[in-house]
Amino acid sequence: MTMTRRDLLSAAAAFAAAPAFGARAWAAPLPRDADIIVIGAGAAGISAARRVMAANRRVIVVEASGQIGGRCLTDTATFGVPFDRGARWMFNPESNPLIKLARAAGLDVAAAPIGQKIRIGRRNARAGETEEFLAAMVRTNRAIDEASRGKADVACASALPKDLGVWAGAAEFALGASFAGKDLKDLSAIDKARAQDRNAALVCRQGMGAMIAKLGEQVPLALSTPASRVSWSNRDVTVETPSGKIVARAAIVTVSSNVLAAGNIRFTPDVPKRQLDAAARLSLGSLDRIVLQLQGNPLGLARDETIIEQSDSTRTALLFANMAGSSLCSIDVGGSFGRDLSAQGEAAMVAFAREWLTRLFGSEVAAAVKKSSATRWNAAPFTLGAMSSAAPGGQGSRKILTEPFGCMFLAGEATHETLWGTVDGAWESGERAAEAALRRIGALKDEPAAPAQKQRQPRRRTAPARLPPEVPIN
Repeated sequence: MTMTRRDLLSAAAAFAAAPAFGARAWAAPLPRDADIIVIGAGAAGISAARRVMAANRRVIVVEASGQIGGRCLTDTATFGVPFDRGARWMFNPESNPLIKLARAAGLDVAAAPIGQKIRIGRRNARAGETEEFLAAMVRTNRAIDEASRGKADVACASALPKDLGVWAGAAEFALGASFAGKDLKDLSAIDKARAQDRNAALVCRQGMGAMIAKLGEQVPLALSTPASRVSWSNRDVTVETPSGKIVARAAIVTVSSNVLAAGNIRFTPDVPKRQLDAAARLSLGSLDRIVLQLQGNPLGLARDETIIEQSDSTRTALLFANMAGSSLCSIDVGGSFGRDLSAQGEAAMVAFAREWLTRLFGSEVAAAVKKSSATRWNAAPFTLGAMSSAAPGGQGSRKILTEPFGCMFLAGEATHETLWGTVDGAWESGERAAEAALRRIGALKDEPAAPAQKQRQPRRRTAPARLPPEVPIN
């Protein structure tokens, strides 16, 4: 991906919005050595650092941007109320360690709202029409699951039932662009089928970015300190930053698969081709939010209500209305359409959102817009996209990324085989990588592996009781 100076300035401006908790500059000189160095202060990086600290080993996290959280970014400045520019949901409350940690930290974690509707032109779908859509979703999911059991991996699109009729566009959007940030023709059937069920969504009322920042408050870290070169061997690693060099016995790299594949950090020697090829097969999909402040609730929707439309194409969006009881409405776009729209800039994105809402709710909507903001994750220089999703034939690349090279370990949502694209998966991957790095340096020689490091097994999907939530960015 070619980045222009204008792209960098635009992305830097978008990231100027500070999270609600925890962002801080390094107040003391950067340490020159550590047991383990972590590159990246997103969910995976904070998780890894906390695990190293729990083992009483020295750790330092270096983060290129000016805040903790990575693709979890809570914006409190733009509208005066918090909203998540990136990750929005957590899943699987019965097994997700983040839930307990967040609540212990004093954060408000609750079940996500379930108010959801389908829009057909200017009206809501009738009960029978909603049942038709849900049945189409079930048949499509089953067809993809069946295709994933074949001898060779195929694109999800090749498995689509031929008789989806008027629901084809909505089903493709919900299961592709909104779920994984990619169109179904670009998405591995095996990767999609192995994704763990994500219907039991939860939210952090203070924001997901605020949650990660809060959990990272005690972690030794240096913000606005990009790693420019990493020199590694089987014995140690040296990380060069603008503030100096840090020598460690092992390193955990949590940058996105796109950043790794783009070579934005120089490695000496190079990252093995096996891991680079794996990262390329797990490129990030596109998923962005266009947030409009709509005074007076002109849409007539309830708090946190979700809307998807019956569409004849994937040139559509998902509406998350009156977020947390505010006047903010998020119009989420993804896949190839979302990527093309984002490339045109924020003005074009806001124009689409106005046009889309007007088509569904009437011309008075445009006049109610008081303020707007849009994310452009593909242009964010330290992430270069939303969440990883495997190309057809690429699902095995996730396991390849967990393979260490020298004293180097990779972590992040792209390395999780079933919870990719989620904060949950990123957090677990950080713990897994920290366990491996600690064993590498002899810090856990006599300790059993922590149960949290076992990747959760996917469950076969049953008929959805509600519209599937989109996968959050990590």
